[in-house]
Amino acid sequence: MLNDQNHVRGPQLESGPMITAAVLVGAGAVLAFAGFAVGGSHMLQAVRRWVNEMEVSPSDRAKLALAQAKAAAAAGAEAWQKAPQPV
Repeated sequence: MLNDQNHVRGPQLESGPMITAAVLVGAGAVLAFAGFAVGGSHMLQAVRRWVNEMEVSPSDRAKLALAQAKAAAAAGAEAWQKAPQPV
């Protein structure tokens, strides 16, 4: 027969190690955030420099590709409509 006074319900956690763990996790999160900020700003600067050094801007390149795709689609549609009829 179990004695209710000696029966432990759930894990018994001490507050000291839990507080230490929380502090370490918080410090790690702050360091990770700082690392992401430094790395992200460096990458952003590098991409800006790379885009500024391009001869054709990405938006102009996209406009050119869209115009080429439209011309190709129109040429394909015209060729399909004017195909010779089988005899």
